[in-house]
Amino acid sequence: MNRPTAVAPPIRARTPRPATTLAVASLGTFVALVAFCAPLGNMPTVAAALSAGPAAQTWILSSMSVGLAAVLLTAGALADDYGRCRVFHWGAWLLALGAVVGAVSQEPVLFIVGRLIQGVAGAALIAASLGAVAHAFTTPGARATASGIWGASVGAGITVGPVLAGLLDLAGWWRGLYWALAAASLVIGQVATRALAESRSAVPKRIDVPGAVTLCAAMVLVLVALVEGRQGNLAATVLCGVGAAVFTLAFVAVERRRPFPMLDLALFRRRDFLAATLAALATGAGIIGLMSFACTFLVKTMHVSTLAAAGVIALWSGTSVVASLLARTLPARLAGSPQLVIGLAGVGVAMLTMTGLSPDSSLLRLVPGLLLAGVASGLLNAGLGRQAVASVPADQGGLGSGANNTARYLGSSIGVTVVSIIALDPVGTVDGMVSGWNYAAVTTGLISLVGAGVVGILVRGTAVRR
Repeated sequence: MNRPTAVAPPIRARTPRPATTLAVASLGTFVALVAFCAPLGNMPTVAAALSAGPAAQTWILSSMSVGLAAVLLTAGALADDYGRCRVFHWGAWLLALGAVVGAVSQEPVLFIVGRLIQGVAGAALIAASLGAVAHAFTTPGARATASGIWGASVGAGITVGPVLAGLLDLAGWWRGLYWALAAASLVIGQVATRALAESRSAVPKRIDVPGAVTLCAAMVLVLVALVEGRQGNLAATVLCGVGAAVFTLAFVAVERRRPFPMLDLALFRRRDFLAATLAALATGAGIIGLMSFACTFLVKTMHVSTLAAAGVIALWSGTSVVASLLARTLPARLAGSPQLVIGLAGVGVAMLTMTGLSPDSSLLRLVPGLLLAGVASGLLNAGLGRQAVASVPADQGGLGSGANNTARYLGSSIGVTVVSIIALDPVGTVDGMVSGWNYAAVTTGLISLVGAGVVGILVRGTAVRR
């Protein structure tokens, strides 16, 4: 079999600086997650300012997920083959553009377009950043520490996004968040260009255009089906679902025939890769799905401000930052894939402890579960970041990151859909909303526990990757 033709431009000769790579990569991931989570902190204000109805509000919350999940895998492959710094730089500039579109929007359609652009940009930043970190940190101990710090940036972005949005909401300047995101993205893009050493796969390939097109189409259609399903649009849901199935089959057929596919389907025969992918999917469908709904529940049912609701959720996400940083201290036998099992089991138990609420329950009732979920999520974030690159060939860290995060954001879309169907009371009564929350917490908790069991079976007897 002939080797693929290298078509990427020559990389710059610059000595890699691991600490700089980790700092810039973590900042890029942090900003992407701030953008992703920001609407959770001020959705009522944004909806009122843009005259967005229920359908538009659903798309405002979901559109960045569509952009992320649709191109994460493609972005990861491009980063490996054409340069991780180059793709990271493009992602930063594109995130700035999406933020500006959001800042100047006067109606929901344009704002949603901006969120879609931010999703594509976030995919480039996240996939390229983790690939660059994997390239810069090659020893087991260093990679464990770096994965923990990168995982902490995920939790930090989830924490800061809603809180910052809530603070600016109180100040009457919700658009300021998007101007700030644009400025931060431009700075990060410039720093990346000047400070990062370029890296890519030793044997770059030509872009797999048929694979990229069929995968993006499949991901977009399945996510549109989920969003339309939440709105009760049965015809659109069925049509998009069928289309997603057709394009998924086309993607598999294309990848099986290409000599150098974007995603080598043989990876799914590796138990560590399959375990990491399923763990990411369960993470999205479980804890992220429930926490994405939590602000709505707290504001509409528990009658707290958007800022207070963001502060409550910060107990979860803020704790996850600390846990991610400490994950490197885990004993060797618990690191890697076993870490994913522990994290999923922990968030599953945590969500089960957040059930049994009544209309007169205090917010304090949620605190123990949120703290436990934060510790477990921190272990998951660090473990997923590590296994995403440890379960693929050494020079395909961007692809591993793209595949893993695609599963995470696809899972979150599934989780949000399931939670919305279960938790929202059509009449909107307090009793109905509280009961819905209880059922949703049980459902997502069980999803996480089942995920932990399946991942545990897959990794049983496998060697620990340090």
